[in-house]
Amino acid sequence: MTTSTGMDYEFRVARPEDCPAIEALDGSFTTRSIFHVAVTEDGFALKEIPVDPPLRKVFPAEGEAAAADEDPDSRTLVAVSSDGSLAGFAAVSYSSWNRRLTIEDIEVAPVHRGRGVGRALMNHAVDFARACGAGHVWLEVTNINAPAIHAYRRMGFSFCGLDTTLYKDTPSAGEYALYMSRECPG
Repeated sequence: MTTSTGMDYEFRVARPEDCPAIEALDGSFTTRSIFHVAVTEDGFALKEIPVDPPLRKVFPAEGEAAAADEDPDSRTLVAVSSDGSLAGFAAVSYSSWNRRLTIEDIEVAPVHRGRGVGRALMNHAVDFARACGAGHVWLEVTNINAPAIHAYRRMGFSFCGLDTTLYKDTPSAGEYALYMSRECPG
């Protein structure tokens, strides 16, 4: 597939040999703004605020990547560039009880960002969601990852929840988990 910038990528289900590249992918980001979360009596309010200097977030290693999809309700999808390098991946899982496809993780290598790789991975995830019979797609994102939040909103996601304690006692303590979802019409 050729993305909007004219670069060729292969999109496919991950193979066991993709695991080292998935584990090594740089999922860090830099942002000039964050979403300030104000917890209110009836819910929460978000306000995008600038940060100076820009904030850089590096995620800690999470262990081994699961590229061998033994569970029929889970997939790890990869984007491989024309030079054979991993451009990005999306790990997804489907829950039949509520017809939800969860985006467990989605990352695009820094040199491939802004080229449509994330959108294409999300489109492949939505295709899998439809094949499973999902009614919606759901994800979690930290309030400081403004670039991802903006990208998800452009892809049709909207805010649907907040968890003020998810990151407590982790390297991300002080951040808030925002939940976003979008319909997945059949």
